[in-house]
Amino acid sequence: MSSPAGISPSVKDSGLRKVVAASMAGTVVEWYEFFLYATAVTLVFGKMFFPNSGSELDAIMAGFLTYAVGFVARPIGGIVFGHFGDKFGRKKLLQLSIILVGVSTFLMGCLPSFAQVGYWAPALLVGLRFIQGFAVGGEWGGAVLLVAEHSPNKSRGFWASWPQSAVPLGNLLATGVLLTLSSMLSEAAFLGWGWRVAFWLSAVIVLIGYYIRTKVNDAPIFLEAQAEMEGNPQSGYGVLEVLRRYPRGVFTAMGLRFAENILYYLVVTFSITYLKIIVNIDTSRILLLLLVAHGVHFCVVPLVGKLSDTIGRKPTYMLGALTGATWGFFAFPMMDTRNDLMILAAVTIGLLFHALMYAGQPSIMAEMFPTRMRYSGVSLGYQVTSIVAGSMAPFIATGLVEHYKSSVPVALYLLGACMVTVVAVLFLKETKGVSLQDIDDADAAGTLALGRAAAAKSAAKVG
Repeated sequence: MSSPAGISPSVKDSGLRKVVAASMAGTVVEWYEFFLYATAVTLVFGKMFFPNSGSELDAIMAGFLTYAVGFVARPIGGIVFGHFGDKFGRKKLLQLSIILVGVSTFLMGCLPSFAQVGYWAPALLVGLRFIQGFAVGGEWGGAVLLVAEHSPNKSRGFWASWPQSAVPLGNLLATGVLLTLSSMLSEAAFLGWGWRVAFWLSAVIVLIGYYIRTKVNDAPIFLEAQAEMEGNPQSGYGVLEVLRRYPRGVFTAMGLRFAENILYYLVVTFSITYLKIIVNIDTSRILLLLLVAHGVHFCVVPLVGKLSDTIGRKPTYMLGALTGATWGFFAFPMMDTRNDLMILAAVTIGLLFHALMYAGQPSIMAEMFPTRMRYSGVSLGYQVTSIVAGSMAPFIATGLVEHYKSSVPVALYLLGACMVTVVAVLFLKETKGVSLQDIDDADAAGTLALGRAAAAKSAAKVG
């Protein structure tokens, strides 16, 4: 992975480029595998791992339910990895997460079909999907914090957005592999064995990502916080501590995540279903258009991250929520035209709206919590929302289209989600340029005040 251009010597000397590269390398790997599954649900899994019900949409909806299992597992992974990541460090947990997701994805490529083993096929798929989701749930918080905690205060939005750009890059890679295989092979060969190659390739890229992550260390601010926690037993960490001390931050993060997560999975996952089943577009054509859109998304995310450093976190995010609310009303009619340029524009515009929310999330959420509980805080706020947001979005959208024979209910569904996020943005504190050390100092003062209050209360009871 080449380093971003235009980096000053001071940034180069700090090793930040290496940290960004290490964070992105692993994130590309893990999201390649996660989105490979999402794409395969429509193209393969509905046919291979579920009984034939006579309705192609029913089989795809069953596949999306197994897809949702990964999202249910993600907050569990976020909680577990967040707890131990705050105790032992971001680097160690990131190395574990990449191994878990790599093994589970490779084994997916080895699974027998429903025709071979019956209901064992979807059962094994669900089990591996859970492990995959568990690992990805722990990945995001560690990856973005590794960068955010190394970043300068004035440019944290830009640098911390690079791990976010690794997500469309991973999706780009997954789409490219599937496009290549589906174009080179007949449909029978692709369904028979070709799709498995894409999953087996995870073994190669996992090794590359793991190696790169061994070359970086945790940020000095984390090492200082870790030393303080070891010397002060009252300085707690983990999910219960973050909910006790910073509930507003957790719930605000959840609200911010809600529309962004739903919009993304409508654009990159449900759109495949809509174009394939409703509009009746060829698979290779769909994947090629998505390939271009993911490339644009990858380039735009860091630019939006820099914008959040310039005009602030709140206005950038609000613009994304308000524009995202309009997407469903014009995007699906554009897809209905069957014109490649119109379809590409619809998907790309959706990803541009998404980037306005997505790019700033690492810096926003990192600036909500002190270092001693930051991994737990950002993982909880980011991952729990996915259970009711992205996990169910493709399933809900497919059901709405099947029932109403119209895309308008899907557009209204997205509109409602964006209004939830608009409210969350209104409650968000502007933190552009804030020092993470100042956040830690304020947290320490608050902890001391709480300790004194508890001691005084105890003394009063004794008296």
